[in-house]
Amino acid sequence: MSQASGGPEIEQLIQLLSRLPGLGPRSGRRAVLHLIKKKEQLMIPLAAALDRAVAAVKVCETCGNIDTVSPCTICSDPRRGESGLLIVVEDVADLWALERAGIGAVRYHVLGGVLSPLDGIGPDDLSINQLVGRASDYKEIVIGVNATVEGQTTAHYITDRLADSGIAITRLAHGVPVGGELDYLDEGTLSQALKARTKF
Repeated sequence: MSQASGGPEIEQLIQLLSRLPGLGPRSGRRAVLHLIKKKEQLMIPLAAALDRAVAAVKVCETCGNIDTVSPCTICSDPRRGESGLLIVVEDVADLWALERAGIGAVRYHVLGGVLSPLDGIGPDDLSINQLVGRASDYKEIVIGVNATVEGQTTAHYITDRLADSGIAITRLAHGVPVGGELDYLDEGTLSQALKARTKF
């Protein structure tokens, strides 16, 4: 990446912003220039918000969600347990997408990824053992992983691990496109996919 015409602090800021999803070096430079031009209105409050977030953000010890408390506000809400429904997702972004869809008072379990032997990611690298430990508290577990090869492999592995539990195991309906990712789907599609879930 070519050097910016500013000092090392500006160059470091460009490099860091360029690492964010959807941003590259050119977008990083544009974002930095915008922040500098709006220093009082945007850059200073953003820096303060980042400092507060670093100190406050926690990973929920129960489900893996990101919040400022652990257990998170979803796990702490007693109404969430009444449905007896636990939705298993790959990532926090998927959990947030389902919450935006307003699917109801359910609880979640974030795996932290999917099984991928080629990338060296096995069952011990995900929170599958924690899921198995939580499963008996629920009537139904919905496997809400992405419709990718790795996602389906992970879903089958989880189903095998829970086969003797007597708990209903379902998956999101095929309204979720093959190869699609939950975070990129609209709320209506997600809501319908959950309503039309099927036996695994």
